[in-house]
Amino acid sequence: MLFKNIDVLREDGLAEKGAYVGVEGDRITYIGSEAPARDFGEVYAGAGRLLMPAFYNAHAHSPMTLLRGYGENLKLQDWLTTRIFPFEDKLTGEAVYRGTMLAIAESLRFGIVSTTDMYYFCEDMLRAFLESGAKVNIGRGITCFTDEDLADLAGFRETRYLFETYNEAAGGRVKVETSLHAEYTSTPKIAAQLAAYANEVGAGMHVHVSETKAEHEECRTRHDGKTPVAYLASLGFFETRTTAAHCVHVTEEDMDILAQKGVTVASCPISNMKLSSGVCNVPRLLEKGVNVAIGTDGAASNNNLNFIEEMKFFALSNKLMRGDPTLVSPAETIAAATVGGAKSQGRPDCGAIRVGAKADLIVLDLSVANMQPVHALVNNIVYAAAGGDVRLTMSDGKVLYRDGAYTTIDIEKTLFEAAGATERILGALKPA
Repeated sequence: MLFKNIDVLREDGLAEKGAYVGVEGDRITYIGSEAPARDFGEVYAGAGRLLMPAFYNAHAHSPMTLLRGYGENLKLQDWLTTRIFPFEDKLTGEAVYRGTMLAIAESLRFGIVSTTDMYYFCEDMLRAFLESGAKVNIGRGITCFTDEDLADLAGFRETRYLFETYNEAAGGRVKVETSLHAEYTSTPKIAAQLAAYANEVGAGMHVHVSETKAEHEECRTRHDGKTPVAYLASLGFFETRTTAAHCVHVTEEDMDILAQKGVTVASCPISNMKLSSGVCNVPRLLEKGVNVAIGTDGAASNNNLNFIEEMKFFALSNKLMRGDPTLVSPAETIAAATVGGAKSQGRPDCGAIRVGAKADLIVLDLSVANMQPVHALVNNIVYAAAGGDVRLTMSDGKVLYRDGAYTTIDIEKTLFEAAGATERILGALKPA
């Protein structure tokens, strides 16, 4: 495909007007101010539109689309124990597949091409990602409250099977990771053994860290004053590529560890605010040199996967929390949403528009009222754009969403089946 006469968001945050961008296979192979001599096939007329890198969702639980709006106005522990856990206990592999497909459709509509996901029934989730053409870093969340060994856990056996069967499948679209749910849902033995396995096989790691103040302080009580970051580091975590979700209550010393170990922090501002967990100190993390990416968390605590909305909250929340309107610039926000997320997923050839990079691209409509006038394009993208302004989403050079239509997903079937799966679970939850 050749994008013709389209504005292009460069890596420096400025826009190149009326450019040509050519895509061959899964790569960007031409960028220029003049039309290329060779034929790129379909020509996309780009007048009044912006071509920019697609988004990488650094922390999510995709099947939780089925729980959208199910548990509201509750504290985190009440939310989990009275609504989320009982619903999830009734999930089946088929329901997870349908919820995941719904999440992918929503993600593509909002410009997300790749998701870092932690859940279970992961093979059913992978079926949806493979069918849709989207990318995923997937991990089976590990929990354990007994003295069992890691090898005895069904969750770990699933992890090992997934890694041996699917890692780097579909030309690298699938990356299988290890996922410890959190410090407070596991034992030191399990955490240490999982870290050892990840380091041995070279798998990435995905873990919830210091999401709430209670989690942070209770960890210190349990582990001789160690914070969740210090505790996990002492067990061999962070020796492999790691995404630490939330990190709302990390200390200065924690940030130093995260920076030293090259850990990515996935900030999930809307979920954290909705559950009153707090606001991740993104400015200080950036000052420390920590790679920061953006996550939506699950649709049960967000309640959508609208990444442009998430970007706006990411930029604004720290301005309010720290009392400084200069914090977290639009350029830093876009970097976290694109190249920062790609880095967190171990996708170094993604997240930017340059020759040789993967063609993970979105087109934004600049002709709509809310995007005019344009004093600085990055400002409009973060503060003025809406999710519906995404007109095209391309992953690995393939158009997956365009002007309300999907090329790989039957959206009517997806909506119908997701609703049916939800109704069946709700029926099973009703007392006999």
